[in-house]
Amino acid sequence: MPVKEIIPDLVFGPFTRTVLALYAGASGDHNPIHIDSDFARDAGQPDVFAQGMLSFGVLARVVTEWAGQDRLRRFGVRFASMVHVHDTVTCHGHVVERIDHEGRLCLRVAVEAKTQNGHIALSGEAIVEDRDALR
Repeated sequence: MPVKEIIPDLVFGPFTRTVLALYAGASGDHNPIHIDSDFARDAGQPDVFAQGMLSFGVLARVVTEWAGQDRLRRFGVRFASMVHVHDTVTCHGHVVERIDHEGRLCLRVAVEAKTQNGHIALSGEAIVEDRDALR
């Protein structure tokens, strides 16, 4: 059954050098392309850019803040473009349909993160256990 519930947007940013450095320390991803401007420029980039998993985590929040972490059953994305230092992303989501997932009533949710310039940084989908199934 198709449903059109819209998930409240989540806005994150700007992605600062401090955020990138703190994430590098927390995640262990110390690739200099994310924290060293000279290295990034030598690699052909205009400046440093966010770690993919940092952007992934921000997009996951749009689902978990709406549904709760305990209802999330699966989450996957496609990385479409980089999130650069100073970018702000807006994460959107909407329920596409109710489905049976591993014997449970769930919702398939389409998600997307766009930069302030309208570039899609990530897109994907989540499977979330339906609230009605938990009663």
